[in-house]
Amino acid sequence: MPDREETAMTDAEVEAASLSALAEAEANCTRCPLYRNATQVVPGEGHRQARMMVVGEQPGDKEDLAGRPFVGPAGRLFDAALAQAGIPREQIFVTNAVKHFKFEPRGKRRLHRTPNAGEIDRCKWWLGQEFKLVAPAVLVAMGATALRGLLGRPTTISSLRGKTGRIEDGTPLIATVHPSWLLRIRDAETREKERMAFMADLRRAWQMVG
Repeated sequence: MPDREETAMTDAEVEAASLSALAEAEANCTRCPLYRNATQVVPGEGHRQARMMVVGEQPGDKEDLAGRPFVGPAGRLFDAALAQAGIPREQIFVTNAVKHFKFEPRGKRRLHRTPNAGEIDRCKWWLGQEFKLVAPAVLVAMGATALRGLLGRPTTISSLRGKTGRIEDGTPLIATVHPSWLLRIRDAETREKERMAFMADLRRAWQMVG
């Protein structure tokens, strides 16, 4: 059962007028318990009028410490794929479906844990605010958590990959894997094949921008 401050935040939702104001509001978020153990919130960043918005799953350890999305190992792979696809990162908007790092302490390490449905749904408010402010022409969902955040229901990547989905208002949606998944593939040949497919998904979304 949510405590009083979490309930209050749900009832008094903030409509931000700018991305900077939104980031300030997110920093005070208590909509779910994840804020209690995270170092800080990790808001989205990028071009204010980006035509392409890329949504990941949640911040990792490096992102939690830096307060910026996609700056760790998965972020470096993401940046390389963007460069190969001919997509300038400064011209897109990058964010996560969940804004706080969910983890399990293991000695000195913090191991990633997948956000649950309630945490994703609570954070959908902030994702929706980012979408309204940026107003992108196309969305890219990297991973199942991102898909749930955008669609509001559980959906598999495989069911949408290679197709053009739509969110509720009709904005096109491209589904792909999360770059952290690529890092876990041990076979080099398979990893390179999947990396190229990931890059192709990003390129297809960028081409839809026109």
